[in-house]
Amino acid sequence: MKNISTRFIPAFCVAFTLGLAPSAAQTTGAMVPVQTPPATAPVAKPAGTLSKAAEFSTLAEASAHCPTSTVVWSTLSKSHSFHASGSRYFGKTKHGAYVCKDDALAAGFHQAKS
Repeated sequence: MKNISTRFIPAFCVAFTLGLAPSAAQTTGAMVPVQTPPATAPVAKPAGTLSKAAEFSTLAEASAHCPTSTVVWSTLSKSHSFHASGSRYFGKTKHGAYVCKDDALAAGFHQAKS
C-alpha cells in the first residue's frame, strides 16, 4: 500500500496543477458559479498632488494663470505645505513651484507654520 500512495500522490499533484484532474465540483455534480473579478475604477490622482499644469517656475506665469487667487510657493514634497508671499521660504525651497492657493488647498496642501 505504501508503494501505491507514493506513486499516486505525485502523479495526482502534477495532474491537478496542469488542470487534468477533475475538481470537486465536477465529481459531485454541484454547480459552482463563476465569479468574475470586479471592474477596476480608473486610477485617480492621489490626494496631495498637484498637476504639472498647475505648477509654474515664475511668479509672473502663476499670476497670469490664477488672477482671482493668491499665488503661493508650494514645497512639492511629502510635507504638502505651501508658503505665502510674506514667508522667508517663498520661492526659496529646493523642490517647489509657484501655484494658485486655491489649487494647493484643493489638492490637500496646508499653509506652513512659519
